[in-house]
Amino acid sequence: CFFVTISKSPINISIHCPFLSLSKPSFISPIQSIASTTSPNTYPMAPIAVGDVLPDGTLSYFDADDKLQQVSVHSLAAGKKVIIFGVPGAFTPTCSLKHVPGFIEKAGELKSKGVDEIICISVNDPFVMKAWAKTYPENKDVKFLADGSATYTHALGLELNLSDKGLGTRSRRFALLVDDLKVKAANVESGGEFTVSSADDILKAL
Repeated sequence: CFFVTISKSPINISIHCPFLSLSKPSFISPIQSIASTTSPNTYPMAPIAVGDVLPDGTLSYFDADDKLQQVSVHSLAAGKKVIIFGVPGAFTPTCSLKHVPGFIEKAGELKSKGVDEIICISVNDPFVMKAWAKTYPENKDVKFLADGSATYTHALGLELNLSDKGLGTRSRRFALLVDDLKVKAANVESGGEFTVSSADDILKAL
């Protein structure tokens, strides 16, 4: 059994226990107290929205010579009109059968409306993304980029916790229309839905 008394700033915590000799109180400043319990990644980012500037980040991919490369998002998007769409996982049913095929099929139409780049992001490693991209031999325009540790997904504020399904941290399904780094459309799905982030939905926003 022990008693704790706390006084105001600086926080003075004194522990009194009849069984232990703790005569020296501990002094903890408010900043130290917060720093000791909070990490920089504790609080989720607000989801990216229309009017926001697209954050920069580094993503990975295998080039035509099968060499692993890294690329910054801003290097792909600065001064351009780009579509960035994210999926919960490579090879998953909705992603593989509907979301990605839609952007591949509509790529010509999207580019005719001024789109320079179409980028698919998933929280998978680049080896998985390379294998997934190969299942679309007709694809000429969609870039498959890996966000293996979900770092960029976190910067977008679009993490999806699928730990209960054994998948860990993934990405929410989304599609962004970005013009010279400024977000013009942010179509983010709720739960496992696929209702607002298709290629057709982005075409409506162009």
